[in-house]
Amino acid sequence: MTGNEFRQALKNGKSVYGTMIVSPSPRWMDVIGQLDLDFVFVDTEHIAIDRHQLSWMCHAYAGKGIVPVVRIPSPDPYQACMALDGGAKGIVAPYVETINEVQQLRGAIKHRPLKGKKLSDYLDGKRELEPELMEYLKKYNEDHVFIINVESQTAIDNLDEILKVPGLDAVLIGPHDLSCNLGVPEQYDHQKFKAAVEDIITRARKAGIGAGIHVFYDDSVKHELEWAEKGANLILHSGDINRFAQTMHDDIIKLRNAADKKKGKSSVSVNI
Repeated sequence: MTGNEFRQALKNGKSVYGTMIVSPSPRWMDVIGQLDLDFVFVDTEHIAIDRHQLSWMCHAYAGKGIVPVVRIPSPDPYQACMALDGGAKGIVAPYVETINEVQQLRGAIKHRPLKGKKLSDYLDGKRELEPELMEYLKKYNEDHVFIINVESQTAIDNLDEILKVPGLDAVLIGPHDLSCNLGVPEQYDHQKFKAAVEDIITRARKAGIGAGIHVFYDDSVKHELEWAEKGANLILHSGDINRFAQTMHDDIIKLRNAADKKKGKSSVSVNI
């Protein structure tokens, strides 16, 4: 899948499937390539991945036909450009709350390499761009996917206007930050949280924008299925570090319990 195909799928309501990847191991490429994923989500907001590692990962996954989607550290257009220069096809900007932030990011992701006053005037509606330049920018950026994190009540309050910004392809709910902002930290089954998630998904899909939530807090798929029924089509399930931690935790508990049980039986037989 190319970035453009990914973008069109989001707009058309088709579901795309991915997971978070934090490991830069070269062996991981073949493993992930067997999972039938449409995209990988590489997080540089919370995970220590340097620019060289990020670029290598982006090019490797793109070579596998998997769209590399990178969350940048902050809603900064310069950081978006840096990630795109490194090979990212999709950009997720964290904790976006204002239309101005969305417009600035739009300029960086959808109108590269245009910069400066000319870009600002165009984004502000103060000037038109030459037809030849517009065609060039469209072609240059056709594989770039623009996604914002919705993670606060302020973003929800501004959502209708945000969704009108041209070039926005999807909204991705950050459940941890959103739950904290709503005053119900990590209570992902709380009615206040669930109502907010449903509202975001419903409004985004009505506007023809892709929508999803990163479900890392549950090792089942029940929450993804619940939100898919509400219209979510950006399906971001768990991550390599989450699945490793949960699976290893469960295995160690089973091993400890089994070993302790055997030790108990052994000591009993010796005493007898």
